Amino acid sequence: MKFFVDTADVEAIAELNELGMVDGVTTNPSLILKSGRDILEVTREICGIVSGPVSAEVVALKADDMIAEGRKLAKIADNIAVKVPLTWDGLKACKVLTGEGNMVNVTLCFSVNQALLAAKAGATFVSPFIGRLDDINADGMELIADIRRIYDNYGFETRILAASIRSVNHMSQAALIGADVATAPPKVIKAMANHPLTDKGLDGFLKDWAKTGQKIL
Repeated sequence: MKFFVDTADVEAIAELNELGMVDGVTTNPSLILKSGRDILEVTREICGIVSGPVSAEVVALKADDMIAEGRKLAKIADNIAVKVPLTWDGLKACKVLTGEGNMVNVTLCFSVNQALLAAKAGATFVSPFIGRLDDINADGMELIADIRRIYDNYGFETRILAASIRSVNHMSQAALIGADVATAPPKVIKAMANHPLTDKGLDGFLKDWAKTGQKIL
């Protein structure tokens, strides 16, 4: 499973990228607001850090306007994935933009039917929002599993990008189910390294090492 980092924080992206933990980046208007920077400027900088897809989201609601915005965003760099919402207009924009050779990430997917439409429209990625489904007592992972089954049944090439990741459990479950990509905040990716037994074992080793009175350096 590929890791995308869900942020517009260039320092966090650079740190994870150096460790080989970043296969791509997703941004959205909320993350751009949090960064406090111009969308074109920060997106261009991110594209210079990572070689994988960088999702940049349109904000228009009508297909023609989405297409115009998408074309402008796509000019930022060759690795831009234009992000459009999973609405009927968003699907129209997806069809046109993918037809022009652009990567398109269809976002805010909450049902199998929506995912099926995104694949038919030629989406590069479809982004089911796991955490937001969990918030309303629905099963986000069940949606990922159902999309995986349908895409495999019919050979759709659209990649499943598990989004709205809230925890390390979301990451492992998405991988087990067969999501192609998971996008998560930097803190969640870093937290995947944590385990209480690792901490306990390390503490024991260090206490025993101190008793030897030795040094390596």
